[in-house]
Formats: sequence, C-alpha cells, structure tokens
Amino acid sequence: MSWIKTIAYNETSGRLRKLYDRVKGPDNNVDNIMMLHSLRPHTMEGHMAIYKYVLHHSSNTLPKWFLETLGIWVSALNRCVYCVDHHFAGLQRLLGDDVKAGQIKAAISAQNFDMAPLDGAQKSAMIYAQKLTQAPADISENDIIAMRDAGFNDGEILEINQVSAYFCYANRTVLGLGCHTKGDIIGLSPNNSDDPNDWGHK
Repeated sequence: MSWIKTIAYNETSGRLRKLYDRVKGPDNNVDNIMMLHSLRPHTMEGHMAIYKYVLHHSSNTLPKWFLETLGIWVSALNRCVYCVDHHFAGLQRLLGDDVKAGQIKAAISAQNFDMAPLDGAQKSAMIYAQKLTQAPADISENDIIAMRDAGFNDGEILEINQVSAYFCYANRTVLGLGCHTKGDIIGLSPNNSDDPNDWGHK
C-alpha cells in the first residue's frame, strides 16, 4: 500500500482505532492516504482537520465542485494520480453531470482551460493555482488583484489559496511515501459540511 509500514484497521486499538473510526467509510475502509499516518496518529488528526476545513466546511462559499476541480488541477500538475483519481470521482458525484465532469478532466489533462466549462473567474483561479503550485515565489500582489478583478472577494481568494496549498501537501504525502489506490474505495469524502467534527467518509 506504501513504501512505509502502515497499520490496518483490524490491527488497531486505542487512539489510532478512535481516529480510524472517525475517518472510515463503508466496511471499515480507511483511505490509504490516511493509513499513511498510522505510525504517527497525531499527524493524521492534523491532516484530516485541515482537509475537512479547507474543502468540506459550511463556511466556505465557493461551490464544492469547483474546489474539487482546483484540487484535481493541482494534483495533475504534481502528477499525483492517486489524488486525481480520488477527487475526480468526488467531482463526478458532486456535479451529477458526467459530461461536464469529463470536459473538466479533458481540459485539465490537456492543460487547456478554454476547453473547460468554467467561467472567466474560475479560469483565473486555475491560473493562480498553477502558479502557486509550480512557482510560488513568483506570486505577487498582481495575481491577487487579477482574481479580485475577475470577481472573487478576498475570502474566496483565501479559499482558493488554501485548497491549492492543501493539495500540494497531500500530493507530496502520497508521492513521497509511495501511496496507491489498491484497496481504496475511490471518491469517498467527509461530505457532512454542517458538522466540522464529522470526518466520516461517505
């Protein structure tokens, strides 16, 4: 499942079992990315907190499907197939429109935003996410002004920044430890946005 030892659900007890019970999906499935943290459960707790709050919190105002799109884009730029596959399945579920989801994925694969069914503001966020992923030191206030001019308010710009930054962290966790999707149920996520403490994957 990875290049380091991980602990399966049925081998756990104590704090790790409690955390697994919070994040698990059907049939006690724990996503492999979460199992990567099993030797240091406190890092799983930190990972899940930021993931839940950045992507699945009721105080976010941007559509969740677009936040997922940003995550897929960042993951594709980082060549993290694990996160692309997981979050594209989530995007399909959120959109309920396989055609639109397929058009988004095709545009991301081609790195051609003109192919994507996204508006001008959303495309400006994709440009920012790419720059933040590939050349973060080159970001300037002008990049923020461009998104503001496209129609985002500063709170929404913060959401875009945090989702892009989170996925770089997640991608490097996966790629740096050899995580893959074998045994995972693709596309589950902690979708209960009204309860920030509900980490269950459904």
